Amino acid sequence: MTIAVPARAFNTEQTDTSAAWKRRGAMLAGVATILLALFWHDSADLARIWWTSTTFGHCLFIGPVIGWLVWQRRSELAQIEPVGWAPGLAIVAVGGFGWMLGDAAQVSLARHLGLLIMLQGSVVTMLGPQVARGLLFPLAYAFFLVPFGESLEAPLQGVTVAMTMKLLHLVGVPAVVDGVLITIPNGYFEVAEACSGAKFVIAMTAYGVLVAHLCYLSWGRRIVFMAMALIVPVIANGLRAFGTIYAAHLTSVEAATGFDHIVYGWVFFGLVMAAVLAIGWRWFDRDPAAPMIDVARLQTMPRRPLEPLLAAALVLTVAAVFPSVGAAMAQRIDRAPDMIALPEIAGWQRAPLSARAPWQPHYPGADRLLIGRYVDPAGTPVDLAITVYDNQREGKEIVGFGIGALREDDRWVKIGNLPDIDGGAAMRVTAPGPVERVIVTWYRLGATRTSSPRTIKLAALGARLFGGPQRAVAVHVSAEALPGVDPQVAIARFLAALGSVDRVTGGTSEPPR
Repeated sequence: MTIAVPARAFNTEQTDTSAAWKRRGAMLAGVATILLALFWHDSADLARIWWTSTTFGHCLFIGPVIGWLVWQRRSELAQIEPVGWAPGLAIVAVGGFGWMLGDAAQVSLARHLGLLIMLQGSVVTMLGPQVARGLLFPLAYAFFLVPFGESLEAPLQGVTVAMTMKLLHLVGVPAVVDGVLITIPNGYFEVAEACSGAKFVIAMTAYGVLVAHLCYLSWGRRIVFMAMALIVPVIANGLRAFGTIYAAHLTSVEAATGFDHIVYGWVFFGLVMAAVLAIGWRWFDRDPAAPMIDVARLQTMPRRPLEPLLAAALVLTVAAVFPSVGAAMAQRIDRAPDMIALPEIAGWQRAPLSARAPWQPHYPGADRLLIGRYVDPAGTPVDLAITVYDNQREGKEIVGFGIGALREDDRWVKIGNLPDIDGGAAMRVTAPGPVERVIVTWYRLGATRTSSPRTIKLAALGARLFGGPQRAVAVHVSAEALPGVDPQVAIARFLAALGSVDRVTGGTSEPPR
């Protein structure tokens, strides 16, 4: 039997769904705008990083790509009715809690991730689980809006140096390596963090995930393509570094580095992207015209629906709880005395700081920063720097990028790590001259004395959450490499005369005096 259904029934249903999309879409846009305004500092910080960082410049393209991915799904989404869903608030709460932990520990990555998860949770709460399933890939792809992956720089520096040295020796260039410094007869090159290839690997990860989703159905092919997308830029970067140094060997350092600065950038990355796409093209197995969403599986109505206004109000209420708690925790302070001084050390006298190769740690926002030079009877110099923070907050952290013994774009360049000295993390650095120096670092917060930035971050998090001591201290002992002077031996003798690093870190509660 055939049953005739009036066309106006379909028209009414389509009109209702369309009206629901317009109403909820407008409210979702309003909620997202308020969330970005509520967490304006993190929103502005993300925008600044995208705009100014060469490592994360690709994030500027992620937003338009997400918009395009949603636009691709518009016809299928129009057939799904958006419905408010109470369990989506749990996602908002998870994001808010993550943001609060990041704020307490002053970890920008956690704050940025928390903000993004709150925005994702608002989509699930305002539009419902079925729409969220239809938007699963665009929502997940939004994680690439968060700057991450800088930890890849150090290992990729090592890979680039190893590849470059093998290729240089293969073609007969008499090159020697010291940490990240490669020396050839007519000059030396630093394989810096910016030259590690990390920014291309990070960007290629985002690019590879997008291509794997759009062009492949087989998970095996997706995995193989992703592996290729990550390996090719590493190899290409090693070849680029080798080519630059080899060109300097044949011509001059100035000519080779000038050409490298022109080519090394988005032109280089564009060529690598094209090469990866060309290699993977043959095995594409997804029909470009295939629908992006299986609408038939997304027609059930969820339990615990919410009215649009109530859903919006609950999202904003849940999100607003966490900055309020964070602001209350930020009021805790553990103020150090106004007068603190470098200690007197038996057998060592105070002396002027080095004019030959001045060095000073970088701690913006520190409440106290003392630095002085000591010399023993033989004239061997050792520098001591003490930094004190009454508490920590945004822009006033004891650990962070470009904070500590070396600043961002410092004249001093890290060559490599050395074995710990008296529990302190030691590293060897160099500056133009060349001048070498060894720097040893300790941190203290409450009962925790460590050389690990991660450990002191966790200690700061615990202090903010549970009300422990807030004062944090960083200590650096440093010595230059001079004729007849081993800086590690000089530092060890200085520490022996000092007696204990706790004398200048403040022990468990007292600040350095």
